[in-house]
Amino acid sequence: MTQTLSHCLAEAAAARPGETAFTFVDYSTDMGGVTRTLTWTQLESRVRQAAAGLRHAGAVGERVAVVAPQGLDYIVAFLAAACAGCVAVPLFPPSLPGHDDKLVAVLQDAAPMLAVTTEEQQASFTEFCATRGLSCGPRVITERQLREMAEKPDEPARPWHPRPQDVAYLQYTSGSTRTPSGVEITHANVCANARQALEAYDIRTGRNCTVGWLPLYHDMGLVLAVAMPVVGQVPSVLMDPLAFIQQPARWLRLLTRHPGALTAAPNFAYDYCVRRVQGEERAELSLGSVTAMVNGSEPVGARTLERFQAAFAPVGMVRTIMRPSYGLAEATVFVCASPAGEEPTVTSFDRDALGLGVARVVEPDDGGAVAELVACGRPAGQEIAVVDPLTGRLLEDGRVGEIWLRGPNIGRGYWGRPEQSEATFRATLHGDDPGDPAHHWLRTGDLGAWHDKQLYVTGRLKDLVIIDGVNHYPHDIEATVQDAHPAIRAHHIAAFSVDADGEERLVVVAEHHRDVTDPGGLVEEVKRAVCAAVATGHGVSVHDFVLAPPGTVPHTTSGKVARSACRARYAAGDWTADGGAQERTGSA
Repeated sequence: MTQTLSHCLAEAAAARPGETAFTFVDYSTDMGGVTRTLTWTQLESRVRQAAAGLRHAGAVGERVAVVAPQGLDYIVAFLAAACAGCVAVPLFPPSLPGHDDKLVAVLQDAAPMLAVTTEEQQASFTEFCATRGLSCGPRVITERQLREMAEKPDEPARPWHPRPQDVAYLQYTSGSTRTPSGVEITHANVCANARQALEAYDIRTGRNCTVGWLPLYHDMGLVLAVAMPVVGQVPSVLMDPLAFIQQPARWLRLLTRHPGALTAAPNFAYDYCVRRVQGEERAELSLGSVTAMVNGSEPVGARTLERFQAAFAPVGMVRTIMRPSYGLAEATVFVCASPAGEEPTVTSFDRDALGLGVARVVEPDDGGAVAELVACGRPAGQEIAVVDPLTGRLLEDGRVGEIWLRGPNIGRGYWGRPEQSEATFRATLHGDDPGDPAHHWLRTGDLGAWHDKQLYVTGRLKDLVIIDGVNHYPHDIEATVQDAHPAIRAHHIAAFSVDADGEERLVVVAEHHRDVTDPGGLVEEVKRAVCAAVATGHGVSVHDFVLAPPGTVPHTTSGKVARSACRARYAAGDWTADGGAQERTGSA
């Protein structure tokens, strides 16, 4: 079985030379979108020429950063680096607002020899590196310059294939709970994970395509929009994330125009579509031909599924299309998904029992505190274990523990972090031999439980709010806060614990809507509503509540709330006592 992206690209170009491989719809210059395409032959030609230039530059085995904007140039640069035997580092240009510090940190960590960007971005990125103390960093180069560097730039470059065990790219984690680390993803890892996803979502050559707006520097965007199409020989249609934020109907229109599409987005995007796509925009859609809409990257909300289904059922949406999924960068991306052809499973658990580590099923209208969790299904081609994080012992079904993984898609480790890699990627169950690689597991840091043969993800181990010996899941509290008062801005809420007089106490920071004209006059009213809702729903008191201005709750580059960064801002006193936020520049 083919085990490198380079081999897969060659096979796709040979089997489907004149067919469209990638389509980018550019809304930056035309509100209706300008379509640009590459056939498989055109894609391979550009990739091989650029790869030849990278090899001629001596970059084989070296890190090569990709800092181009979303589009076809990004895809070519990434594949060229991977196919040349370099280690691609998919990143974003400095124009991404609020994330300059992360870009600098990753460039310092990866120390790439070259950075590939577009001609329009070359000067600005070079200046960025110089002004941020990276003057001795990567040489900034374009694809055209790479083609010119090839030994025979006017002749088609012959394929040169890396080995399956070679690292194809470094996937930097989102940094939602810690400093970003670069996961070493080999060619064998990404090819295996692409095939696992193709199988799980029932995607077939000649029948399906992918459609998406997720950023290509994010693991889910990169695999589902680039790697999986190359491995599975299915066309990929993509747009810029900003184009989605500006008009989410654009995403749904592309799904309407491309039958048999697989698409993916975090939970917030589905709520966003419900709020923003209405009236005539909604009526013109047709979602009945969509194969799968993956909901992943952050906790899947049961009420989000209901709202999206209710809103778009009149235009063909059926519940079996929605596929709640779980994944993480350390496993390339995909781990498991709800079964094909089945409606998402929503189960009510006793919230108090969950806090004590037991997933006890209750009726939705039970008089006690109830947590509605969405099942993330079963794995394809890999193993999942739920383990006691302290003892390393397997837990029985219905017990909450840390999720451990094993399979051909698990990354090799963290770049330049041997101790962290050993602890995370080479864990062993109680009684197993640590010296036997066959016994090694990946510790995800995520908590979950098996119930009725499906995995339920309950939260992050490092995010747990532990008060009076009881575990509380922050995303669960945040969902309660979101519905506590109409002034609170959805998906811009952070719940975390702080030490107060030697005891853990709960702090909630929530942004207010942009149209709130007098937030200061609302603080006490909103605080009372939040404290009452959290006390009733979770049995815990809110030690402090901050009603923050829009745009001040930090998020990762993949759109998740960065709770650790929010805790740091709170500890630093960035939010004033009356709920306002002090002026701040750069990223949190």
